[in-house]
Amino acid sequence: MINRYLVIIGTFILFTTSSTHAQDFVFQTFKDTRVINAHSVETVPDRKLDFRIGHRFGDITNGWNTLYGLENAADVLFSFEYGISDELTIGIGRTKGAGPVRALVSPSIKYRILHQRISGVMPISLTLFGVTSISTTKSDGREGSLGNFTQFDHRMSYTVQALLARKFSDRFSLQIVPGYTHRNLVSFDDVNGIFSVAAATRIQINKVFGIIADATFPLANRPSGYYPAIGVGLEIETGGHIFQINFTNAMGIIENDYIPYTSSNWGDGQFRLGFTISRLFNL
Repeated sequence: MINRYLVIIGTFILFTTSSTHAQDFVFQTFKDTRVINAHSVETVPDRKLDFRIGHRFGDITNGWNTLYGLENAADVLFSFEYGISDELTIGIGRTKGAGPVRALVSPSIKYRILHQRISGVMPISLTLFGVTSISTTKSDGREGSLGNFTQFDHRMSYTVQALLARKFSDRFSLQIVPGYTHRNLVSFDDVNGIFSVAAATRIQINKVFGIIADATFPLANRPSGYYPAIGVGLEIETGGHIFQINFTNAMGIIENDYIPYTSSNWGDGQFRLGFTISRLFNL
């Protein structure tokens, strides 16, 4: 009888402790796993599948000839991400590619190490992110070209990032992202490895609408003509959907593309309309 009571009491203590810890977590630092160009600290929930479509149109400065870029597609993304647990997400995506290397298949992994607490015991959230891109396009056979894949590993590039974020209030979140991108094949005047730092923010207007923005700055001596990737957008949450309309100078959608290859400059009016829609499924 005593053992039975001890089991009941122990179970109750374990349950209430777990519930207290769960209630102490800060949720939805960002509404989505991505901001605009940058990933956010958020991961896909346990046993849920995130299906995502992203689209970047052409340059708005092209004017009426291309309906202000709407008739062109700079890049297109289709991706699936699955929550192995609330902390661990794996994914696979396919992008058209906007830089010199095209038709990219990109497996990724994301792991949340720290979770901000309401009590203040943990003031930030920390998530690690990694993505590998593999070009599946046919080699163009031109000597010196970035599309001339004489070895398989020339098709590959990698990015690793540490995502640090804090939700200051229900209406304001801020994130800093140091990262490193490595490309196995670059032109003779470029560098294989690029360190970068990004900043992202979300300002929640109401339960449905939020303003989001991010900026990613490559930290390397690069050939002239490359710029930071900067974006601003409107985020709309409707049930299980997250819909985003944005403007950015980045043509590429994934890190391995937009960090090294953004050649459009906001200062010259070179930016484009984009959208992203995601849907969560229970599995």
